[in-house]
Amino acid sequence: MACALSASTVSPAAALVASPKPTAAPQCLSIPRSFARPARLAAAGSRTARARSFVARAAAESDLPLVGNKAPDFAAEAVFDQEFINVKLSDYIGKKYVILFFYPLDFTFVCPTEITAFSDRHEEFEKINTEILGVSVDSVFSHLAWVQTERKSGGLGDLKYPLVSDVTKSISKSFGVLIPDQGIALRGLFIIDKEGVIQHSTINNLGIGRSVDETLRTLQALQYVQENPDEVCPAGWKPGEKSMKPDPKGSKEYFAAI
Repeated sequence: MACALSASTVSPAAALVASPKPTAAPQCLSIPRSFARPARLAAAGSRTARARSFVARAAAESDLPLVGNKAPDFAAEAVFDQEFINVKLSDYIGKKYVILFFYPLDFTFVCPTEITAFSDRHEEFEKINTEILGVSVDSVFSHLAWVQTERKSGGLGDLKYPLVSDVTKSISKSFGVLIPDQGIALRGLFIIDKEGVIQHSTINNLGIGRSVDETLRTLQALQYVQENPDEVCPAGWKPGEKSMKPDPKGSKEYFAAI
């Protein structure tokens, strides 16, 4: 399910309540009422509806595409190894690739499956000189409490990478994943190279978890083409498979071999 909080476990101020704007062209996601506070629906005949829809709209800072441009820098508090630390994105420039992923809220449902999946595979990313950073609009205190909760109880347990706190929502906004009406982020994921340039992005709506396998494969393809600038990676490429020359003559070698 989406990262909507149960009304029985949060204060009214923390509940996810939508206020869709009639002029937007949104994508809608249906959330069972058991996962959200009851709301009066204005549409005729909606009183008997079993599900409520809310709008998920991201707001980008500018019209420039993020892919191919420098990643917006940020400095923020984070939780790592059950301690509060400071994280600055530009500190990784010249040193590491970065997987930066946003998730809606702590203590929810889809989110811990993604966060723990990346942690369990952290060593594979570390071997190819890559750090992982998770980001949500929660405070570092919420992050710490979630890390200190066992997985079998819906917690995270110890993680192998930092969880960044974006309480001002400025990071989510600068990466174009903030849902303005709700103050939470869509499931945005960005691969940033060692020069600080965003080379890949993907954004899922709230109810759709992401794939660690595909993130790793895309990262490996990026690193390959940066190390081999006269080659490109075809669909589904994995390390050890045949790449392609990006010209009419060279590409025929690839197509003849498949």
